Amino acid sequence: MNKARKKFVVLSELSVILLLIMLLATINIISFAQAAEEADMMTDRIAGMNGSLDTGGKMQQRMDMPNDIVQNPGGDQQAQLPKTDRSGKNFRFDNGRFIHFGPDSPEMDSSLRYFTYAIDKDGNVEKIDFRMSAITEEDAESWALSLQNSSTGWTNLSYRYRVYEINNKKYVTVIDQSRELWQCYRILIISVIGGAVFIIISFTVFLFLGRRLFKPVEDADRKQKQFIAKLENEFKMPLTVINADTETLERQGGANAQTKSIDKQVRRMTMLVKDLGALSLFDESDEKTRIDISDQMMAMIENSRSKFDEKNIKLSVDIEPGISAYMSDNAFKKVLNELIVNSLKFSVSEASFTLTKHKDRIKLIQTNDTGLPDGGCDQIFDRFTMLENAEGTSGAGLGLSNVKDIIRASDGRLSAAVKNGTMIISIFL
Repeated sequence: MNKARKKFVVLSELSVILLLIMLLATINIISFAQAAEEADMMTDRIAGMNGSLDTGGKMQQRMDMPNDIVQNPGGDQQAQLPKTDRSGKNFRFDNGRFIHFGPDSPEMDSSLRYFTYAIDKDGNVEKIDFRMSAITEEDAESWALSLQNSSTGWTNLSYRYRVYEINNKKYVTVIDQSRELWQCYRILIISVIGGAVFIIISFTVFLFLGRRLFKPVEDADRKQKQFIAKLENEFKMPLTVINADTETLERQGGANAQTKSIDKQVRRMTMLVKDLGALSLFDESDEKTRIDISDQMMAMIENSRSKFDEKNIKLSVDIEPGISAYMSDNAFKKVLNELIVNSLKFSVSEASFTLTKHKDRIKLIQTNDTGLPDGGCDQIFDRFTMLENAEGTSGAGLGLSNVKDIIRASDGRLSAAVKNGTMIISIFL
């Protein structure tokens, strides 16, 4: 159950991290995309003014103002409020004045840092406008020449450029967007730091919730094991007495049908109690070591070969030597013993065991022919579950349930299916 709590914390935290990454990535992508869009608006504006904000700036501003105005009921002019801006955005009305904001704001003209150079077909360069302090005019001229065959984009990380043609000359405008991009980088830094803090906080919360949520389940599981262990002890005493009394009766009057029936039922009850006890004995905290499962598997199967011969079951074994796994020695013996018992009980004429390793994964396959229909049957790993071919056999459907608990506690997985009448149990470690 401790393992289930850890899985809950890990999966919950991974879900939060994934959603957080998607959210923050979307915010930052939009932020940088908006910065690029605003930079393109500025370079487009400069291109529309022949490469310089100094020429035609006032005329262009007057051209952008429609003639429609709004009058108050008294006839006095309240405000010259345009119905719409030519750009279709970036305006508001405040205290009777029409005020731009954003890249189209006239205030940007004086603060914008840019340069524009014109290049004719002969390669002659003409300076149209230069408003830069970080570079020299010579560097700007070389920069413009290097960009003349492009269209638009980013250069030197924080500079946006546009190449356009006027009167058979190529114009190259480069604007400095470092101030605007710094805001984007601030959002990115805040996102990374805030995301990391949120992940730490959410992990702490999930640890707390995991303990609270799984505590009742863990308590119930512990009480269940205590109850089963107590039940096992309570059953052992009367079964021992009944078995002793049966032996006494057989010594005094000889064996008969009644004593044989009692003896048979006592053995059956003893096996059932033993299976119940196995549920309480398994513990995820058992010491794990590196064990050679190839040798153990070969030895246990060979010790059981005579039982397969007695039942006329053809046994096939294919074990790759030298395979080891990090798990409890007793746990692996329990797994293999249950697979052997299952194979002896339900094989019709053939059974096989295969152990192979591919890269870091160990694959254990146990098969036996049955009369069951094809399809998945993972329900055989549920407690007290037995399939159709189990009628008339001893057991309570607990053996493979123990196998499932052990394999999952060892970070493995398992499955069962019937294919062409053959039951296939696959275990991956």
